[in-house]
Amino acid sequence: MSGHSKWHNIQAKKGKTDAARGKIFTKIGREIAVCVKMGGADPNVNSKLKDLIAKAKSNNMPNDSIQRSIKKASGDSDSVNYEEKTYEGYGCGGVAVIVRTLTDNINRTGGDVRHAFDKFGGNLGATGCVSYMFNQKGIVIVEKNIDTDVDELMMAALDNGALDVVEEDDCVTVETEPNNVGAVAEGLEAAGYKIISYESTLVPDNYMDLDEKQLSSFRKMLDLLEDNDDVQEVIHNANLPEEEDEE
Repeated sequence: MSGHSKWHNIQAKKGKTDAARGKIFTKIGREIAVCVKMGGADPNVNSKLKDLIAKAKSNNMPNDSIQRSIKKASGDSDSVNYEEKTYEGYGCGGVAVIVRTLTDNINRTGGDVRHAFDKFGGNLGATGCVSYMFNQKGIVIVEKNIDTDVDELMMAALDNGALDVVEEDDCVTVETEPNNVGAVAEGLEAAGYKIISYESTLVPDNYMDLDEKQLSSFRKMLDLLEDNDDVQEVIHNANLPEEEDEE
């Protein structure tokens, strides 16, 4: 279960600066737009939208920005239509990489993604070349403090339908079925626990270690991909050691 800790560490690095948060708001806004057009603007009916709103709030996206994204997608027939496209390939050292995108220009996005792989020693592959190494899971990150009784939290999580619970240094990671992640998070919140984030995501079966040079190249590839507004998420199986925060 150590992979969950690595997953959380990778996710937690996002949004450390105002610029990064701005990128995240743009990406979540696109997801909301697509979700509203597919399932409607009522989060009580559109469960995916409900989960996206929670994701937006966990990333400190202002409520007026969230509502503006919903309103624009539900009322503006001329708004941009985004297409989902997923790319798969290998980073340096053979790391498996999946890149999820939402784009209004497949040719531009495909070129940008290929450039990032090529520039840092990776190569883009065919659909399905690495996705078999990952499983879709629901992940709920619960805040842990000095008063948290992890055994009680575990029982509450299991009672709400969780599959597994892992205690980490500063949080507790709860694994669920992909379609049950929202219900488990709501149940834990109702039981008095603070939910840091929750989402359905791909989690690798195993993680790969890279040497120092490979790590440097791979981090640069990640930065280039994640800086692209069309890229929603980069999922991989690299074991990335913690980096010290820069001043």
